[in-house]
Amino acid sequence: MKVCNVEELVGEEILAKDVFTAEYMILLSMGTQLKKEYIEKLKELQVKEVWIEESEPHAKRVLILKEEVEESFKYKVKSILEKHTYSHNEELEELCTTADRIITNILEEEEVVKQIYDIKARSSDIYEHSISICSLATVVALKMGIPKHIIHDIGVSCLLHDLGLRYLTIEYTDIDLAELPESECAEYKKHPIYGYTALRGENWISNASKNMILYHHERLDGSGYPLKATDISKESRIIQVCDAFDEMICGIGCKRVKVNEAIEYLRKNKYTKFDSEIVDLFLEFTAVYPAGTIVRTSEREVGVVLYQNKEFPDRPVLRIMKDKDGNSVDVVKDLIEVNHVYIEDVID
Repeated sequence: MKVCNVEELVGEEILAKDVFTAEYMILLSMGTQLKKEYIEKLKELQVKEVWIEESEPHAKRVLILKEEVEESFKYKVKSILEKHTYSHNEELEELCTTADRIITNILEEEEVVKQIYDIKARSSDIYEHSISICSLATVVALKMGIPKHIIHDIGVSCLLHDLGLRYLTIEYTDIDLAELPESECAEYKKHPIYGYTALRGENWISNASKNMILYHHERLDGSGYPLKATDISKESRIIQVCDAFDEMICGIGCKRVKVNEAIEYLRKNKYTKFDSEIVDLFLEFTAVYPAGTIVRTSEREVGVVLYQNKEFPDRPVLRIMKDKDGNSVDVVKDLIEVNHVYIEDVID
């Protein structure tokens, strides 16, 4: 256990000793998990220090949406989209409400635009993918100061952007499109048109959202599809960056890659294929090495990422498990404090 200044408490610490009032009455018992309202009460009562448990360092992921919240949204989106058949869109309107709920949930988080988030590679579930880019695009839009009604349109289009994939019969997960037969590759590249066409006559979705669905695979240099367009709205550019990143880490229409590799791809193409301002904003809050990632350092040590350092997405705190000679160790190393050390590789 250790003594901690009350002003430095952030919440969720565990009391190692009872806290007493000036009259020696127990105010908070040993073992209590400190909530923020408890901390404020301690400050009001001018309690300066408390004893807290020193927990063993462990990987702590910071997520845009809590796992249980994301799972409930995933269930909702999946139940709606799986009922959908071409040109029967009655249920899809519910996704407008779902988009607003996701946006509201994100807005309720403290310092939402100042966090660094751990976004890990995962399976190619198109429903989870849609929720993920809705979350990512919402954070980018908030950082850009975009009005809420436009963020709503972005959110709706994110949840529906891959609607056209439901009309495909070809395999497209964890596959390089260049390796597909030409006819299958051409069919895959039509999915933005299929989604747009299915929604073109609907009044509950804005024309701006429909265009975002159509343009989500276009690129600024004309190398995208299906239209080879270069005149692209700012909102569509946001979705393009978020979608490209998330597709790469879950393997939709491409080979799955590591998070740091997807980030490097965005960096390399931010002046050609993607809007550089949007890429820079995206990279501000995306951890290059998510919590729990096993890495090798420049000193040939092996460690696990514990948590991120704010404003330094590529300089996390590590727990070193093996030294350069392969010996087992247990050392916590903050890459902000040891700036001569850097992460050299990610170990699968």
